[in-house]
This record gives sequence, C-alpha cells and structure tokens, in this order.
Amino acid sequence: MGGEVKPGRGLRSWAQRHLNAGFAVGFLLVLVTYLVVSQQFAVSAPSAVTRKVPRVADKQVIRAPGEKDGETKSDQEWQGQAAEEKPHLDTSGAVRSEESPKRDDADAKPFETGKVVCSTDGPYSDTCDVDGDVRTNGTALSVTLVPASSSERREWRIRPYSRRTMFGVQEVTVTQLGSPQEGAPPCTVTHDVPAVVFALGGLTGNYWHDFSDVLVPLFIASRRYGGEVQFLVSNIQLWWLGKYEAVVRRLSRYDAVDLDRDTQVRCFRHVAVGLRLHKELSIVPEWAPGGRRLTMADFTAFLRETYALPRAAPVSLAREPEKKPRLLLIHRAHYRRFVNVQEIARAAEAAGFEAVVMDPRGDAPMEELARTVNSFDVLLGVHGAGLTNAVFLPAGGVVIQVVPYGKLEAMARKDFGEPVADMGLRYLEYSVAAEESTLLEMLGPEHPVIKDPESVHRSGWDKVAEYYLGKQDVRIDVKRFAPTLAQALDHLRQQ
Repeated sequence: MGGEVKPGRGLRSWAQRHLNAGFAVGFLLVLVTYLVVSQQFAVSAPSAVTRKVPRVADKQVIRAPGEKDGETKSDQEWQGQAAEEKPHLDTSGAVRSEESPKRDDADAKPFETGKVVCSTDGPYSDTCDVDGDVRTNGTALSVTLVPASSSERREWRIRPYSRRTMFGVQEVTVTQLGSPQEGAPPCTVTHDVPAVVFALGGLTGNYWHDFSDVLVPLFIASRRYGGEVQFLVSNIQLWWLGKYEAVVRRLSRYDAVDLDRDTQVRCFRHVAVGLRLHKELSIVPEWAPGGRRLTMADFTAFLRETYALPRAAPVSLAREPEKKPRLLLIHRAHYRRFVNVQEIARAAEAAGFEAVVMDPRGDAPMEELARTVNSFDVLLGVHGAGLTNAVFLPAGGVVIQVVPYGKLEAMARKDFGEPVADMGLRYLEYSVAAEESTLLEMLGPEHPVIKDPESVHRSGWDKVAEYYLGKQDVRIDVKRFAPTLAQALDHLRQQ
C-alpha cells in the first residue's frame, strides 16, 4: 500500500521461497565482508561493493560545520530490485497511534521552530535528527525541514546505512529550507509517530553484518518508542524483512515503507535519518538517544523476549552439580574449519560437557535457530559469522572463540570478544599455534605466512584475508585446548 511492505504471513512465505537465492548472494558478500575490518590493521582496503552500479552527478551541498572539502561522495544507486518485488498500490497506509511518542531530544527547540542536528564525526556512521515540520519524499530520496520563519538554508547528504563508506547505498538529501515559502511539496500523508530512515543492502546477507550493521543500530534508534515508530527503508530487501520479521515487528507496529518507490509526501514531527553504529556488534550505553541508557545486554534480553526463549541463565553447577552443561560446537562447512571436529567434541565430553556438533543452516527459521542456541550453555567456534549466535545464549553463558593463526587476535576481540562481554557472557579465547594450522603443511615452516605473520600484515589486507582467513583450517591440539575447556566449566560452577 503506497510503497508500504507488510512483513506478515504473505511475506514470510515469499521470503522462504527466495531465501536460498538471498543467501547465495550473502555468501558472495563474505568475500567482501573482511575488507571492512581492514582498518583494524592500519592497512587500506578497497571499499566493499556488492554489485556494479552507475554513478549519478553530485548535487551542490551546503556543508555543515566541521565538514571539509572533498568529503562529499558521489551517489550510487541499486538497480534491478523492482522486477523481483510485488507491485505496490499507490494508496496511503498511514496508521495513527493513540498518542504521540516522546521526543528524542529534551533540549530541542519547540516544534514550531524546528531544527536539524547531524552527526558526521562518529567512528562509522553519519546521521541526522530532524524535528519540526518534516517532509519525506521517497522518489527524491529527500527529507526536508520547513521552518516556521526565515533561517539559513542548509543541506546534508547522508548514507542511511550504518557504515558511511558502504558504496552501493544511495544517499538521502537532508535539507533545512531557508523560509516557509521556499516551496516544499505539500503533505499527502500525515503521521502522528516519528520515523527512522535506513537502508538495507550493503553487507546484509552476511549473518554477522545483519546484526552488527542493522539490527543492533535499529534497536538503538527505535527501542525508546515502544513500537510507535514508522520505518522508511531504502534499498528494501523483502527476504531480509521476512527473515527478521519478529524483530522488526517488535520494534515497529507499522508496515515498513519501501522508500525508493514511495510516491507519498509524508509529514512527521521527527525523523531520524541513518543508523548509528556505536561499535562492532555492540552498544555504547552513553550514546543511546533520548536519554535512555541501552546496553548490549538489553538487546539480547529483547531477543529472548521476541523469540520467547525459555532460558535466561545457564545451568548452575553450584545448585545442580550432577548436570552436564551443554556445549554447542559450530562446525563451519568451508574455510576455517575444524579438521578434527569429532576429537574436539570427545575432549569436551571428557571435560564434563554434553557436546553437540552443528553447522547452522543459513535458511533455518530464526525462531528455530534461536531456540536451539538458547538450549546451550557454551558456544565454541572458529572466528566467523556463526559466533553471532551468542546473542541467543542465556546470560552468564560462555563463548569460546578459536582465533586462527596469523596474529588476528585484535580483530577477533573487536568483532566478538568485546561484544560478548557486553552481552553479559564470559568470553574465552584460544589462539591457534602454527602447528595447529593447515597452512604449515601447505606452505612449510620457512614461508613468511608461517614464519613472519607481521610481514604479511604489512603487505596489505588482501594477503591477510587470502591466507589467514581464506586458506586456513585448524586442527586443535586437544591437550593444549583442555585448560580453556576447564575455564569454561569453572565459570559455570560459579553461576
């Protein structure tokens, strides 16, 4: 309806029929996923591009304070989605709330005046908060503030994906007009709830990026509204909305608007443009908008409520010493696999765990996957997207990340170590020795990849990704690994 997409039963069935295609694209995105983390190694990586897109001309931009010349980038747009999606009726689907939600800025000027506050100095994201007489025009990808009186005309270009460097995601133009008479398009739909403008695409389709780039930032942006918020989605991905339908539905009670096809001029009192990524797969509590403190533990508690997960705490060996904690061993189907997975499982059993080996299916319903992971106390896996499932563990559980050989510890801790601790889980790390890496047999002990990993890092991220992430499997020395398993068990004895 009017560019609106309802992630309901019809969408669910549509999405399930097309998930395989979506995840095939997602698998290809894995190849560019690790380019994003290259900044962690002080090497320049090429910008991740998920498909070839045409360039369009830059518009003249009135820069905000602090912006420098040359920082404005060319728009790039996605093509070809329309043929795969169902047609939309050109009617208004606006749903009015019973009461207006709270404003997000206690210090904002009255709505009659209006204001635009843009943040372009964060570590990852550019965002704008617009209060007042705010009008969105989907076909122009614009958000316009109409002032009550004459003011300075200003303009910003915001990429509404959580990573400002993610080319292939078209920018939204945010404009503060100079006067009420400047000629803003008239409203065709008026909403009593605020809106959040964000984009899909980018690196979505990779399980870790689905959470780190979209779901966690979307939770930060919208949780304070208790569902009374309208999502305006650029580069909409129906399969993605279908997969994460339960989460999206809890954050917004309204049908998502396909912004790129929306023919309405929608009027709001508040619009947030873009999603803010605080840190990889986590939340900085002090940065949460609206004066409401949010933590990563709040996000995982929200997921447990959303999927009705039964366990909020792991097994307590102090109270039930006869019970065996359950350990889920994630076995990857491709690179960075455990070569001796069954030997590792037997070692976990000998240490006192009930061990289960699983390769989570990419097309598995999220409800099923969440319940399965929640039934375990410990999650064990090699660095990779599968460890994202830690979000479903009961609080107080344990995550053991096996870090591949090649001095990847800094990246591993940033991507999973810090987020896991922020979730209220115990994080343990096991670094693979050269003797446990299949690279030793492949290349020999004198090869720089084995002998001098730092030189590989200095040569550039491409070589790091090629060898340490793309060509390496691991054969765990179970005797060397035994103390890590013992640490996990000791932690559960203290619960």
